Amino acid sequence: MAELVADYVLKRLREWGIHRIYGYPGDGINAFLGALGRAEGDPEFIQTRHEEMAAFMACGHAKFAGPDVPGVCMATSGPGAIHLLNGLYDAKLDHVPVLAIVGQQKRTSLGAHYQQEVDLQVLFKDVSEFVEMCAEPAQARHLIDRGLRIALDRKGVSTIIVPNDVAELKAVESPPRTHGSVYSSVGYTRPRVLPQESDIQHAAEILNDGEKVAMLVGQGARGAADELERVADLLGAGVAKALLGKDVLADDLPFVTGAIGLLGTIPSYDMMKDCDTLLMVGTSFPYAEFLPKEGQARCVEIDIKADMIGIRYPADVQLIGDAKETLKALEPHLVRKEDRG
Repeated sequence: MAELVADYVLKRLREWGIHRIYGYPGDGINAFLGALGRAEGDPEFIQTRHEEMAAFMACGHAKFAGPDVPGVCMATSGPGAIHLLNGLYDAKLDHVPVLAIVGQQKRTSLGAHYQQEVDLQVLFKDVSEFVEMCAEPAQARHLIDRGLRIALDRKGVSTIIVPNDVAELKAVESPPRTHGSVYSSVGYTRPRVLPQESDIQHAAEILNDGEKVAMLVGQGARGAADELERVADLLGAGVAKALLGKDVLADDLPFVTGAIGLLGTIPSYDMMKDCDTLLMVGTSFPYAEFLPKEGQARCVEIDIKADMIGIRYPADVQLIGDAKETLKALEPHLVRKEDRG
């Protein structure tokens, strides 16, 4: 049989390296369920007991499958799509890439107060970095490509809505070469992002001047364990970990004080209470009562997202960049402290 839009979407996902979809059946995605059967397990369809769990599982997949590996979930129109929201908000607020593919009623019935008709673009607008409806087969290619690239780059949710009649139409591999057509491509590589050298030097001056340096690391520091260890050793610093950063450094390292916050340790609490300098790396830990009092400590913060930096503790220097690369750039400017207390 001719390849349908649903089959083409699955093929495009495979080209992006996606081999697993979490979802729950419904007639709004019947074409996709048929395509999944024809796909012979690639991508593999993990049927959950509820759409909400499909979104949570896609979020968990993105958290633990490795850096820049998106999770994908699928649900039917109306109530099935609505059920995805809780898990998708988990992905949004924990900054992990997830693509949601949701069904919709036929295009001819939209606007008619039809059964299970929900304005899905409005519904998913807040939770998504990108949300679009595929109204024509030729759109499928660039919606998948752009949706995944945005989810990966912004570490958030992209939602693609596919009316069930569109999913059943014959696929368009390459759009006609006419005005308005779009030709997209597969692939994303995270760029190397570094702060200005003058800010690196200013940060080093503050950290070198500090006598009691505390570090707070979160999931944004994942993959920078070696750099964190070397910087902590140079600064004679203790390292507390936000909840999402528990796996960033091992708990048995002598300078790691463990978790911070409501489920934190006494050493982390005491360190923050007594420090005069704070280095925050890749964290948006929200509870101010567990951080130094305002004015107590000078602060250097590293975060790759400008919209997430300088909002938890007043930072003297805001280093917008990748944690690993920024720590590498910072390290040569640091002077090893003689006081190891």
